[in-house]
Amino acid sequence: MNFQDLQTYIDKRQALNQALTLFSWDQETEAPEKSMALTAKSVGLLSGELFKTITDPKVKEILSDLEKQELTISQKAIVKKWLKDIRDLEKIPAQKYQEHQERLMIAQRVWQKAKLENNYQLFMPYLKEIVATEKEFAQYRKTNEACLYDVVLEDYEPGFHVEQLDEFFNQLKEHIVPLLKEIQASPIKIDKEYNYKHYSLNKQKEFNRWLAGYVGFDFKKGVIKESEHPFTTEFHNHDVRITTHYYKNNLESALFSTIHESGHAIYEMNIDDDITMTPVGSGASMGMHESQSRFYENIIGRSEEFWKPVYPRLQTFFADNLEEVSLEQFVQGINKVEASLIRTEADELTYPLHIMIRYELEKKMFAGEVDFEQLPQLWNQLYQEYLGITPQNDSEGILQDIHWAGGSFGYFPSYALGSAIAAQIYAHMQKTTAVADWVESGDFQVLKKYLQEYIHQYGAIYQTNELLEKLTGEKFNPKYYIEYLTNKFTKLYHLR
Repeated sequence: MNFQDLQTYIDKRQALNQALTLFSWDQETEAPEKSMALTAKSVGLLSGELFKTITDPKVKEILSDLEKQELTISQKAIVKKWLKDIRDLEKIPAQKYQEHQERLMIAQRVWQKAKLENNYQLFMPYLKEIVATEKEFAQYRKTNEACLYDVVLEDYEPGFHVEQLDEFFNQLKEHIVPLLKEIQASPIKIDKEYNYKHYSLNKQKEFNRWLAGYVGFDFKKGVIKESEHPFTTEFHNHDVRITTHYYKNNLESALFSTIHESGHAIYEMNIDDDITMTPVGSGASMGMHESQSRFYENIIGRSEEFWKPVYPRLQTFFADNLEEVSLEQFVQGINKVEASLIRTEADELTYPLHIMIRYELEKKMFAGEVDFEQLPQLWNQLYQEYLGITPQNDSEGILQDIHWAGGSFGYFPSYALGSAIAAQIYAHMQKTTAVADWVESGDFQVLKKYLQEYIHQYGAIYQTNELLEKLTGEKFNPKYYIEYLTNKFTKLYHLR
Protein backbone atom coordinates (compact mmCIF):
# COMPACT_ATOMS: atom_id res chain seq x y z
CA MET A 1 0.00 0.00 0.00
CA ASN A 2 1.09 3.60 -0.56
CA PHE A 3 -0.03 6.97 0.71
CA GLN A 4 -2.32 7.47 -2.26
CA ASP A 5 -4.48 4.64 -0.91
CA LEU A 6 -5.21 6.84 2.10
CA GLN A 7 -5.94 9.95 0.05
CA THR A 8 -9.50 8.94 -0.86
CA TYR A 9 -10.34 8.59 2.83
CA ILE A 10 -8.61 11.89 3.62
CA ASP A 11 -10.79 13.62 1.01
CA LYS A 12 -13.97 12.07 2.39
CA ARG A 13 -13.02 12.89 5.98
CA GLN A 14 -12.35 16.51 5.10
CA ALA A 15 -15.57 16.82 3.09
CA LEU A 16 -17.63 15.58 6.04
CA ASN A 17 -15.73 17.87 8.41
CA GLN A 18 -16.41 20.83 6.16
CA ALA A 19 -20.12 20.02 5.98
CA LEU A 20 -20.32 19.87 9.78
CA THR A 21 -18.30 23.07 10.07
CA LEU A 22 -20.67 24.81 7.67
CA PHE A 23 -23.67 23.79 9.77
CA SER A 24 -21.92 25.09 12.88
CA TRP A 25 -21.02 28.39 11.20
CA ASP A 26 -24.57 28.77 9.93
CA GLN A 27 -26.13 28.17 13.33
CA GLU A 28 -24.03 30.93 14.85
CA THR A 29 -24.51 33.49 12.08
CA GLU A 30 -27.52 33.02 9.76
CA ALA A 31 -29.77 30.08 10.68
CA PRO A 32 -33.32 30.83 11.89
CA GLU A 33 -34.15 30.03 15.48
CA LYS A 34 -36.54 27.18 14.72
CA SER A 35 -34.13 25.35 12.42
CA MET A 36 -32.24 23.57 15.19
CA ALA A 37 -34.33 20.45 15.84
CA LEU A 38 -34.33 19.23 12.24
CA THR A 39 -30.81 20.45 11.51
CA ALA A 40 -29.55 18.48 14.51
CA LYS A 41 -30.66 15.28 12.81
CA SER A 42 -28.54 16.08 9.77
CA VAL A 43 -25.60 16.96 12.01
CA GLY A 44 -26.03 13.65 13.81
CA LEU A 45 -26.07 11.68 10.56
CA LEU A 46 -23.02 13.48 9.19
CA SER A 47 -21.20 12.96 12.48
CA GLY A 48 -22.04 9.28 12.26
CA GLU A 49 -20.60 9.10 8.76
CA LEU A 50 -17.47 10.90 9.89
CA PHE A 51 -17.12 8.45 12.77
CA LYS A 52 -17.39 5.52 10.32
CA THR A 53 -14.89 7.09 7.94
CA ILE A 54 -12.27 7.69 10.61
CA THR A 55 -12.64 4.22 12.15
CA ASP A 56 -13.13 2.27 8.90
CA PRO A 57 -11.23 -1.05 9.24
CA LYS A 58 -9.80 -0.55 5.76
CA VAL A 59 -8.35 2.80 6.83
CA LYS A 60 -6.81 1.20 9.89
CA GLU A 61 -5.22 -1.44 7.69
CA ILE A 62 -3.77 1.21 5.36
CA LEU A 63 -2.46 3.28 8.28
CA SER A 64 -0.87 0.30 9.99
CA ASP A 65 0.97 -0.51 6.76
CA LEU A 66 2.03 3.09 6.16
CA GLU A 67 3.34 3.36 9.73
CA LYS A 68 6.11 0.93 8.77
CA GLN A 69 7.13 2.77 5.60
CA GLU A 70 9.43 5.68 4.79
CA LEU A 71 7.19 8.73 4.63
CA THR A 72 7.59 12.49 4.46
CA ILE A 73 7.34 14.47 7.71
CA SER A 74 3.80 15.62 6.88
CA GLN A 75 2.70 12.12 5.88
CA LYS A 76 4.05 10.70 9.13
CA ALA A 77 2.13 13.36 11.07
CA ILE A 78 -1.12 12.54 9.23
CA VAL A 79 -0.73 8.82 9.92
CA LYS A 80 0.09 9.45 13.59
CA LYS A 81 -2.87 11.80 14.02
CA TRP A 82 -5.31 9.43 12.33
CA LEU A 83 -4.18 6.43 14.35
CA LYS A 84 -4.70 8.44 17.54
CA ASP A 85 -8.18 9.41 16.36
CA ILE A 86 -8.98 5.75 15.73
CA ARG A 87 -7.73 4.74 19.17
CA ASP A 88 -9.92 7.42 20.72
CA LEU A 89 -13.07 6.84 18.71
CA GLU A 90 -13.22 3.10 18.21
CA LYS A 91 -13.69 2.65 21.95
CA ILE A 92 -16.84 4.79 21.88
CA PRO A 93 -20.14 3.19 20.74
CA ALA A 94 -20.96 4.75 17.35
CA GLN A 95 -24.64 5.29 18.17
CA LYS A 96 -23.80 7.07 21.42
CA TYR A 97 -21.35 9.29 19.58
CA GLN A 98 -23.97 10.29 17.02
CA GLU A 99 -26.61 10.92 19.67
CA HIS A 100 -24.17 13.06 21.64
CA GLN A 101 -23.42 15.23 18.61
CA GLU A 102 -27.13 15.82 18.10
CA ARG A 103 -27.58 16.64 21.79
CA LEU A 104 -24.73 19.16 21.68
CA MET A 105 -26.32 20.95 18.74
CA ILE A 106 -29.57 21.32 20.66
CA ALA A 107 -27.80 22.21 23.92
CA GLN A 108 -26.12 25.20 22.30
CA ARG A 109 -29.48 26.68 21.38
CA VAL A 110 -30.83 25.95 24.87
CA TRP A 111 -27.78 27.72 26.31
CA GLN A 112 -28.49 30.76 24.14
CA LYS A 113 -32.07 30.88 25.42
CA ALA A 114 -30.98 30.29 29.04
CA LYS A 115 -28.41 33.09 28.82
CA LEU A 116 -30.95 35.47 27.30
CA GLU A 117 -33.48 34.66 30.01
CA ASN A 118 -30.93 34.45 32.86
CA ASN A 119 -32.15 30.93 33.59
CA TYR A 120 -29.45 28.45 34.61
CA GLN A 121 -32.07 25.88 35.56
CA LEU A 122 -33.12 25.66 31.91
CA PHE A 123 -29.59 24.71 30.84
CA MET A 124 -28.52 22.66 33.87
CA PRO A 125 -30.05 19.30 32.80
CA TYR A 126 -28.20 19.55 29.48
CA LEU A 127 -24.95 20.44 31.22
CA LYS A 128 -25.22 17.47 33.58
CA GLU A 129 -25.91 15.11 30.69
CA ILE A 130 -23.09 16.53 28.58
CA VAL A 131 -20.57 16.20 31.41
CA ALA A 132 -21.72 12.66 32.17
CA THR A 133 -21.32 11.66 28.52
CA GLU A 134 -17.96 13.37 28.13
CA LYS A 135 -16.71 11.59 31.25
CA GLU A 136 -18.03 8.29 29.91
CA PHE A 137 -16.24 8.84 26.61
CA ALA A 138 -13.06 9.84 28.45
CA GLN A 139 -13.26 6.64 30.48
CA TYR A 140 -13.47 4.62 27.25
CA ARG A 141 -10.39 6.40 25.93
CA LYS A 142 -8.31 6.36 29.09
CA THR A 143 -5.10 4.36 28.59
CA ASN A 144 -3.15 4.87 31.81
CA GLU A 145 -3.49 6.14 35.35
CA ALA A 146 -4.10 9.71 34.22
CA CYS A 147 -7.23 11.42 35.51
CA LEU A 148 -10.25 11.76 33.22
CA TYR A 149 -9.61 15.46 32.79
CA ASP A 150 -6.18 14.70 31.30
CA VAL A 151 -7.94 12.75 28.55
CA VAL A 152 -9.95 15.76 27.36
CA LEU A 153 -7.00 18.11 27.79
CA GLU A 154 -5.10 15.99 25.28
CA ASP A 155 -7.73 16.85 22.64
CA TYR A 156 -6.74 20.51 22.77
CA GLU A 157 -3.22 20.54 24.20
CA PRO A 158 -1.25 17.41 23.26
CA GLY A 159 1.58 16.98 25.74
CA PHE A 160 0.05 19.15 28.48
CA HIS A 161 -1.59 17.59 31.52
CA VAL A 162 -3.05 18.61 34.87
CA GLU A 163 0.34 18.45 36.56
CA GLN A 164 1.86 21.09 34.25
CA LEU A 165 -1.28 23.21 34.21
CA ASP A 166 -1.54 23.21 38.00
CA GLU A 167 2.02 24.51 38.16
CA PHE A 168 1.25 27.18 35.57
CA PHE A 169 -1.91 28.40 37.29
CA ASN A 170 -0.22 28.31 40.68
CA GLN A 171 2.34 30.76 39.31
CA LEU A 172 -0.49 33.03 38.19
CA LYS A 173 -1.97 32.84 41.70
CA GLU A 174 1.41 33.62 43.24
CA HIS A 175 2.29 36.58 41.01
CA ILE A 176 -0.74 37.96 39.18
CA VAL A 177 -3.40 37.89 41.92
CA PRO A 178 -1.18 40.02 44.25
CA LEU A 179 -0.28 42.32 41.34
CA LEU A 180 -3.98 42.89 40.67
CA LYS A 181 -4.56 43.75 44.32
CA GLU A 182 -1.67 46.26 44.17
CA ILE A 183 -3.20 47.91 41.13
CA GLN A 184 -6.64 48.01 42.73
CA ALA A 185 -5.12 49.81 45.72
CA SER A 186 -3.08 52.18 43.53
CA PRO A 187 -3.95 55.91 43.47
CA ILE A 188 -3.37 55.88 39.69
CA LYS A 189 -6.76 55.98 37.97
CA ILE A 190 -7.06 55.74 34.20
CA ASP A 191 -9.93 57.61 32.57
CA LYS A 192 -11.50 55.92 29.55
CA GLU A 193 -14.98 57.39 29.58
CA TYR A 194 -14.48 58.18 25.91
CA ASN A 195 -14.87 54.46 25.18
CA TYR A 196 -18.46 54.33 26.40
CA LYS A 197 -19.88 57.18 24.34
CA HIS A 198 -22.15 56.44 21.39
CA TYR A 199 -20.32 55.01 18.36
CA SER A 200 -22.14 54.42 15.08
CA LEU A 201 -22.41 50.69 14.40
CA ASN A 202 -22.05 51.22 10.66
CA LYS A 203 -18.88 53.25 11.13
CA GLN A 204 -17.53 50.59 13.50
CA LYS A 205 -18.15 47.91 10.89
CA GLU A 206 -16.35 49.95 8.24
CA PHE A 207 -13.36 50.66 10.47
CA ASN A 208 -13.09 47.08 11.73
CA ARG A 209 -13.10 45.73 8.19
CA TRP A 210 -10.22 48.04 7.39
CA LEU A 211 -8.45 47.06 10.63
CA ALA A 212 -8.65 43.36 9.82
CA GLY A 213 -7.06 43.97 6.44
CA TYR A 214 -4.41 46.19 8.00
CA VAL A 215 -3.09 43.45 10.29
CA GLY A 216 -3.10 40.86 7.48
CA PHE A 217 -6.58 39.33 7.04
CA ASP A 218 -6.96 38.38 3.36
CA PHE A 219 -10.50 39.12 2.15
CA LYS A 220 -9.95 36.98 -0.93
CA LYS A 221 -9.72 34.04 1.46
CA GLY A 222 -12.07 35.13 4.23
CA VAL A 223 -15.19 36.96 5.36
CA ILE A 224 -16.32 38.78 8.50
CA LYS A 225 -19.80 38.30 9.96
CA GLU A 226 -21.44 39.06 13.30
CA SER A 227 -22.27 36.69 16.14
CA GLU A 228 -23.06 36.88 19.85
CA HIS A 229 -19.70 35.27 20.67
CA PRO A 230 -16.83 36.18 18.27
CA PHE A 231 -15.08 33.17 16.76
CA THR A 232 -13.06 31.87 13.82
CA THR A 233 -14.02 29.00 11.53
CA GLU A 234 -11.77 27.48 8.90
CA PHE A 235 -12.65 25.14 6.04
CA HIS A 236 -9.14 25.26 4.55
CA ASN A 237 -6.46 27.90 4.05
CA HIS A 238 -8.45 29.58 1.28
CA ASP A 239 -11.71 29.82 3.25
CA VAL A 240 -11.36 31.20 6.76
CA ARG A 241 -14.26 33.06 8.38
CA ILE A 242 -14.36 35.25 11.44
CA THR A 243 -17.06 37.01 13.41
CA THR A 244 -17.11 39.94 15.77
CA HIS A 245 -19.75 41.70 17.85
CA TYR A 246 -20.43 45.43 17.89
CA TYR A 247 -21.67 47.51 20.82
CA LYS A 248 -22.80 51.09 20.27
CA ASN A 249 -21.44 52.10 23.70
CA ASN A 250 -18.15 50.17 23.75
CA LEU A 251 -15.76 51.03 20.93
CA GLU A 252 -12.81 48.86 21.88
CA SER A 253 -14.79 45.63 22.23
CA ALA A 254 -15.11 45.09 18.49
CA LEU A 255 -11.65 46.53 17.78
CA PHE A 256 -9.89 43.90 19.82
CA SER A 257 -12.26 41.08 18.91
CA THR A 258 -11.48 41.81 15.27
CA ILE A 259 -7.72 41.87 15.83
CA HIS A 260 -7.96 38.70 17.94
CA GLU A 261 -9.96 36.72 15.40
CA SER A 262 -7.77 38.03 12.59
CA GLY A 263 -4.80 36.52 14.41
CA HIS A 264 -6.52 33.14 14.35
CA ALA A 265 -7.41 33.59 10.69
CA ILE A 266 -3.89 34.60 9.62
CA TYR A 267 -2.59 31.38 11.19
CA GLU A 268 -5.05 29.28 9.18
CA MET A 269 -4.50 31.22 5.94
CA ASN A 270 -0.75 30.66 6.18
CA ILE A 271 -0.85 26.88 6.60
CA ASP A 272 0.98 25.16 3.76
CA ASP A 273 -1.15 24.20 0.74
CA ASP A 274 0.14 20.61 0.87
CA ILE A 275 -1.44 19.93 4.27
CA THR A 276 -4.41 22.28 4.51
CA MET A 277 -6.95 19.66 3.39
CA THR A 278 -5.63 16.95 5.71
CA PRO A 279 -6.05 15.96 9.39
CA VAL A 280 -2.97 18.06 10.25
CA GLY A 281 -4.15 21.08 8.28
CA SER A 282 -4.98 23.24 11.28
CA GLY A 283 -3.12 24.71 14.25
CA ALA A 284 -0.64 22.74 16.32
CA SER A 285 -2.92 23.02 19.37
CA MET A 286 -5.57 25.35 20.71
CA GLY A 287 -2.91 26.95 22.90
CA MET A 288 -0.64 27.64 19.94
CA HIS A 289 -3.64 28.93 18.00
CA GLU A 290 -4.57 31.18 20.89
CA SER A 291 -0.99 32.39 21.12
CA GLN A 292 -1.30 33.87 17.65
CA SER A 293 -4.58 35.65 18.34
CA ARG A 294 -3.33 36.94 21.70
CA PHE A 295 -0.04 38.00 20.11
CA TYR A 296 -1.91 40.16 17.59
CA GLU A 297 -4.57 41.37 20.01
CA ASN A 298 -2.57 42.14 23.15
CA ILE A 299 1.17 42.16 22.66
CA ILE A 300 0.98 43.97 19.33
CA GLY A 301 -2.52 45.45 19.31
CA ARG A 302 -2.34 47.15 22.71
CA SER A 303 1.10 48.63 22.16
CA GLU A 304 1.84 52.28 21.50
CA GLU A 305 3.83 51.27 18.41
CA PHE A 306 0.72 49.75 16.86
CA TRP A 307 -1.50 52.77 17.43
CA LYS A 308 0.95 55.49 16.33
CA PRO A 309 0.04 55.03 12.63
CA VAL A 310 -3.51 53.75 13.26
CA TYR A 311 -4.94 56.10 15.87
CA PRO A 312 -5.18 59.19 13.61
CA ARG A 313 -7.43 57.20 11.30
CA LEU A 314 -9.61 56.08 14.24
CA GLN A 315 -9.84 59.69 15.42
CA THR A 316 -11.00 60.76 11.97
CA PHE A 317 -13.71 58.08 11.93
CA PHE A 318 -15.01 59.10 15.36
CA ALA A 319 -13.97 62.74 15.62
CA ASP A 320 -16.86 63.73 17.89
CA ASN A 321 -15.71 61.32 20.59
CA LEU A 322 -11.95 61.06 20.10
CA GLU A 323 -10.78 64.43 18.81
CA GLU A 324 -9.72 65.56 22.29
CA VAL A 325 -8.37 62.14 23.37
CA SER A 326 -4.59 61.96 22.96
CA LEU A 327 -2.72 58.89 21.76
CA GLU A 328 -1.21 58.53 25.23
CA GLN A 329 -4.63 58.59 26.89
CA PHE A 330 -6.02 56.11 24.39
CA VAL A 331 -3.14 53.64 24.87
CA GLN A 332 -3.53 53.90 28.64
CA GLY A 333 -7.27 53.31 28.24
CA ILE A 334 -6.98 50.15 26.19
CA ASN A 335 -4.57 48.77 28.80
CA LYS A 336 -6.58 49.80 31.85
CA VAL A 337 -6.87 47.09 34.50
CA GLU A 338 -10.33 46.74 35.92
CA ALA A 339 -11.74 43.50 37.29
CA SER A 340 -14.87 42.65 35.33
CA LEU A 341 -17.30 39.77 35.12
CA ILE A 342 -17.19 38.91 31.42
CA ARG A 343 -14.21 36.89 30.19
CA THR A 344 -14.33 38.13 26.60
CA GLU A 345 -14.28 41.76 27.79
CA ALA A 346 -11.52 41.25 30.37
CA ASP A 347 -8.33 43.29 30.35
CA GLU A 348 -5.01 41.63 29.60
CA LEU A 349 -3.96 41.22 33.24
CA THR A 350 -7.17 39.79 34.68
CA TYR A 351 -7.99 37.58 31.69
CA PRO A 352 -5.99 34.52 32.84
CA LEU A 353 -7.78 34.66 36.21
CA HIS A 354 -11.08 34.14 34.38
CA ILE A 355 -9.54 31.06 32.79
CA MET A 356 -8.20 29.79 36.11
CA ILE A 357 -11.74 29.81 37.52
CA ARG A 358 -13.07 27.74 34.63
CA TYR A 359 -10.13 25.36 34.87
CA GLU A 360 -10.76 24.71 38.54
CA LEU A 361 -14.49 24.11 37.94
CA GLU A 362 -13.89 21.75 35.03
CA LYS A 363 -11.49 19.69 37.12
CA LYS A 364 -14.13 19.44 39.84
CA MET A 365 -16.85 18.42 37.37
CA PHE A 366 -14.69 15.65 35.93
CA ALA A 367 -13.66 14.50 39.40
CA GLY A 368 -17.32 14.35 40.49
CA GLU A 369 -16.68 16.95 43.19
CA VAL A 370 -19.38 19.44 42.31
CA ASP A 371 -23.14 19.65 42.78
CA PHE A 372 -24.55 21.10 39.55
CA GLU A 373 -27.26 22.88 41.52
CA GLN A 374 -24.51 24.73 43.41
CA LEU A 375 -22.29 25.43 40.40
CA PRO A 376 -23.40 29.09 40.02
CA GLN A 377 -22.61 29.76 43.69
CA LEU A 378 -19.18 28.13 43.36
CA TRP A 379 -18.51 30.20 40.26
CA ASN A 380 -19.41 33.36 42.15
CA GLN A 381 -17.20 32.45 45.12
CA LEU A 382 -14.16 32.01 42.89
CA TYR A 383 -14.81 35.34 41.18
CA GLN A 384 -14.87 37.02 44.54
CA GLU A 385 -11.69 35.26 45.67
CA TYR A 386 -9.56 35.95 42.58
CA LEU A 387 -11.04 39.13 41.13
CA GLY A 388 -12.80 40.72 44.08
CA ILE A 389 -16.17 40.92 42.30
CA THR A 390 -19.34 38.83 42.31
CA PRO A 391 -21.78 38.22 39.42
CA GLN A 392 -25.27 39.54 40.05
CA ASN A 393 -26.96 36.98 37.82
CA ASP A 394 -26.26 33.75 35.94
CA SER A 395 -26.05 35.39 32.50
CA GLU A 396 -22.95 37.31 33.56
CA GLY A 397 -21.78 34.34 35.62
CA ILE A 398 -22.06 30.64 34.93
CA LEU A 399 -23.94 31.09 31.61
CA GLN A 400 -21.60 33.55 29.93
CA ASP A 401 -19.65 31.05 27.75
CA ILE A 402 -20.93 28.63 25.10
CA HIS A 403 -18.05 26.14 25.45
CA TRP A 404 -19.67 23.69 27.87
CA ALA A 405 -22.85 23.59 25.79
CA GLY A 406 -20.69 22.40 22.89
CA GLY A 407 -18.93 19.76 24.99
CA SER A 408 -15.62 21.67 24.85
CA PHE A 409 -14.14 20.59 28.18
CA GLY A 410 -10.38 21.01 28.45
CA TYR A 411 -10.53 23.93 26.00
CA PHE A 412 -10.45 26.88 28.43
CA PRO A 413 -6.86 26.33 29.68
CA SER A 414 -5.69 26.91 26.11
CA TYR A 415 -6.66 30.56 26.38
CA ALA A 416 -4.25 31.18 29.24
CA LEU A 417 -1.57 28.95 27.75
CA GLY A 418 -1.89 30.88 24.51
CA SER A 419 -1.21 34.18 26.22
CA ALA A 420 1.86 32.69 27.91
CA ILE A 421 3.13 31.14 24.67
CA ALA A 422 2.69 34.50 22.91
CA ALA A 423 4.82 36.20 25.56
CA GLN A 424 7.53 33.56 25.14
CA ILE A 425 7.56 34.00 21.35
CA TYR A 426 7.62 37.79 21.70
CA ALA A 427 10.53 37.68 24.16
CA HIS A 428 12.50 35.73 21.56
CA MET A 429 11.48 38.08 18.74
CA GLN A 430 12.59 41.11 20.73
CA LYS A 431 16.09 39.62 20.91
CA THR A 432 16.31 38.45 17.31
CA THR A 433 14.14 40.75 15.14
CA ALA A 434 13.07 44.38 14.74
CA VAL A 435 9.48 43.51 15.64
CA ALA A 436 8.72 46.88 17.28
CA ASP A 437 9.89 48.69 14.13
CA TRP A 438 7.76 46.44 11.93
CA VAL A 439 4.68 47.29 13.98
CA GLU A 440 5.33 51.02 14.20
CA SER A 441 5.88 51.24 10.45
CA GLY A 442 2.74 49.17 9.77
CA ASP A 443 4.77 46.48 8.00
CA PHE A 444 2.55 43.55 8.86
CA GLN A 445 3.58 41.58 5.80
CA VAL A 446 7.08 41.01 7.19
CA LEU A 447 5.57 40.03 10.56
CA LYS A 448 3.20 37.62 8.87
CA LYS A 449 6.02 36.07 6.84
CA TYR A 450 8.07 35.57 10.01
CA LEU A 451 5.25 33.79 11.81
CA GLN A 452 4.47 31.76 8.71
CA GLU A 453 8.08 30.63 8.41
CA TYR A 454 8.45 29.49 12.02
CA ILE A 455 4.93 28.48 13.06
CA HIS A 456 2.00 28.80 10.68
CA GLN A 457 3.08 26.77 7.66
CA TYR A 458 3.50 23.60 9.71
CA GLY A 459 -0.12 23.29 10.86
CA ALA A 460 -0.26 20.39 13.29
CA ILE A 461 2.78 18.54 11.94
CA TYR A 462 4.63 19.50 15.11
CA GLN A 463 3.27 19.81 18.64
CA THR A 464 3.41 23.07 20.57
CA ASN A 465 6.57 22.29 22.54
CA GLU A 466 8.33 21.13 19.38
CA LEU A 467 7.53 24.42 17.62
CA LEU A 468 8.61 26.45 20.64
CA GLU A 469 11.87 24.55 20.92
CA LYS A 470 12.58 24.98 17.21
CA LEU A 471 11.90 28.72 17.41
CA THR A 472 13.07 29.81 20.87
CA GLY A 473 15.38 27.00 21.92
CA GLU A 474 13.25 25.90 24.87
CA LYS A 475 9.90 24.30 25.63
CA PHE A 476 6.99 26.11 27.23
CA ASN A 477 8.21 28.38 30.01
CA PRO A 478 5.67 30.58 31.82
CA LYS A 479 8.34 32.87 33.28
CA TYR A 480 8.19 35.06 30.16
CA TYR A 481 4.47 35.64 30.66
CA ILE A 482 4.87 36.52 34.33
CA GLU A 483 7.71 38.91 33.47
CA TYR A 484 5.76 40.46 30.59
CA LEU A 485 2.65 41.14 32.67
CA THR A 486 4.62 42.31 35.71
CA ASN A 487 6.83 44.70 33.74
CA LYS A 488 4.02 46.11 31.63
CA PHE A 489 1.55 46.82 34.41
CA THR A 490 4.10 47.85 37.01
CA LYS A 491 5.19 50.54 34.55
CA LEU A 492 1.63 51.53 33.59
CA TYR A 493 0.57 51.98 37.22
CA HIS A 494 3.92 53.31 38.55
CA LEU A 495 4.28 50.51 41.10
CA ARG A 496 7.42 49.76 43.12
